[in-house]
Amino acid sequence: MQFRFIYPVILAVLLSTSVVGQDQKIGFYESDFVLSKIPEYAGIEQRLQVLSDSWQQQIQVIEEEIQALEKDFEAKEILYTEELKAEKRKEISLKKQEKENYIAQKFGPNGEYFSKQRELLEPIQRQVSAAVRTVAQRQGFDFVFDRSGDIYMIYARGEWNLNEAILLELGIEIE
Repeated sequence: MQFRFIYPVILAVLLSTSVVGQDQKIGFYESDFVLSKIPEYAGIEQRLQVLSDSWQQQIQVIEEEIQALEKDFEAKEILYTEELKAEKRKEISLKKQEKENYIAQKFGPNGEYFSKQRELLEPIQRQVSAAVRTVAQRQGFDFVFDRSGDIYMIYARGEWNLNEAILLELGIEIE
């Protein structure tokens, strides 16, 4: 007799949990698209490009110095003593190391480029995150994914695309 009562309860619990799971509302947006529509973002990208270009020019100068040293060494190698050869090779090696250090200092994981990028983009990214949160809460979304990142969505219905709502929340009108 107890089993007759337990089976319907278990069945009711299982059915109710599957129904609750289906009530979740999931949306997405594309941060690359949203950022591209923010006017300040283009200015930041230009500033970073100018900075990067100046550092690339410095790297090119160092590379030309290395090539000149190597060319000079090759042209005069037969005239050098073993001591002088070793000294010239060391000079070339030091110049190559200077180039590698410069690249790491400017473009490495903890380099100036990424620090500057983080410093300039963080306020905009905070605004976008706040807008995403506001739109998601207002429209009752349980989850919102960024489609621009490492999350691959094979298919998503357009009605769950929050790009326009987020841009409107940021005060940006779309044509």
